[in-house]
Amino acid sequence: MNLDIWLAWCLACIVISITPGAGAINTMSNGIQYGVRHSLPAIMGQQLGLAVQFIIVGIGLGSLLASSTSLFDIVKWLGVLYLVFLGIQKWQQPFIPLKEANSCELEYKRRFWQSTFVNLSNPKATIFLVALLPQFLDLERQQFTQFSLMMFTSLVIDIIVMLGYATLATTLVLWMKSKKYQRRLNHLFGGLFIVAAGLMASFQRQ
Repeated sequence: MNLDIWLAWCLACIVISITPGAGAINTMSNGIQYGVRHSLPAIMGQQLGLAVQFIIVGIGLGSLLASSTSLFDIVKWLGVLYLVFLGIQKWQQPFIPLKEANSCELEYKRRFWQSTFVNLSNPKATIFLVALLPQFLDLERQQFTQFSLMMFTSLVIDIIVMLGYATLATTLVLWMKSKKYQRRLNHLFGGLFIVAAGLMASFQRQ
């Protein structure tokens, strides 16, 4: 892959990662409640979901998803329902004292797999990769190497951006000391999860 093409891919990945979506909302929610360091399991879970999306596209299932209306709808609505579930769960979350939120009882494994599913159940990402990846692949060169480099680049950039979102979220941590403001933030992020579900529900194949 030529340097100029790789730099163009980096720019595309930055724009995609910075654009607010379910992953960013999930990361900020974790950042507020657990801090940047303890948000890493959620961030890495999202990367696993993104990596699986790349693999799906790489082995050709992305084309099947793009061409099959019923399969696309099944995956889409599973994602919509899951985001609504997360929204309701966040909305109803009881007050957690800041000391407890930063304790060792951080449910790393649960948040890792929850974040994986947030990315994995978004067919929009798969369709987007199906449309975007061919624009950057040089068919006269070894495609596996190019594909691997693009996936690795995308994962690294997304980790950096998500760490940025988690860091930004920690600026609101003082609000978490107040039961009233923590409840408001839980309602805010619960509502954002549901908005993300609505956006996913409205997405149509082009």
